[in-house]
Amino acid sequence: MTDILIIGGGPAGLSAAITARQRNRSAAVVTNDMSDSGLYKAREVGNYPGLPAISGSELLGKMTDHAAGSGAEIITGRVFNILPSNGLFYVGYGSEIKESKSVVIATGVAQASVFPGEEELLGSGVSYCATCDGMLFRGKRVCVVCLAPGAEEEADYLSSIGCDVVKLNTKKIVINGSGRVSSVTADGEDIPCDGVFILRQAVAPHLLLPNLATEGGYIVTGPSGATNIPGVYAAGDCTGKPYQIARATGQGLTAALAADEYIGRE
Repeated sequence: MTDILIIGGGPAGLSAAITARQRNRSAAVVTNDMSDSGLYKAREVGNYPGLPAISGSELLGKMTDHAAGSGAEIITGRVFNILPSNGLFYVGYGSEIKESKSVVIATGVAQASVFPGEEELLGSGVSYCATCDGMLFRGKRVCVVCLAPGAEEEADYLSSIGCDVVKLNTKKIVINGSGRVSSVTADGEDIPCDGVFILRQAVAPHLLLPNLATEGGYIVTGPSGATNIPGVYAAGDCTGKPYQIARATGQGLTAALAADEYIGRE
């Protein structure tokens, strides 16, 4: 059981983890590999106070080391869902599930748009996790949309358990079906199938957590970072512009303080 589980290992998420540990709360950060971050690729960050002309990779490395050194658990993994249940949250990543008292979403800006039919058929043939849902499609045909590192391995896993796998390496698909997936149209070709596994770098926040309020693609929050779901907070670029590191770190701190207060009340 973790007090505060943070999704995203950028400045907002790492700031939240450091603040959580300062408040003596256990904290875990689930994040993609650091090298996948846009910040990591920046040659120079010129406006972060006190650290002029630092590279993005060095700044992110220092923040990660600070969070880990404070006692936060850093987990490399792709989060695919958040399930609220009885006042707790169950966060699925890879083949694991972690239980938490509160959640801070700090995923940055979602880079991929949702495919036509994806939201409507989520849970009715559309999945983001081969390990979790693969056995439901044993002996059936599935399309695997490979848009993330490790996607090929997940597709191979589905083959190994008896799924008839069609790999798709395109961003132009439509998911078809009435109440249940029946086919995928990829680059104009219709492929009959029983399920679709969409393996992106990250899942858009409103797909991670049903009923999470968003507006214009951003998570709606109050001044404390609170979302419309009690116990869930958001910080950083996923809450809107401007996309600035200093803003993200401040929001991460604020969200962690609010999560600490929420746990204390509960």
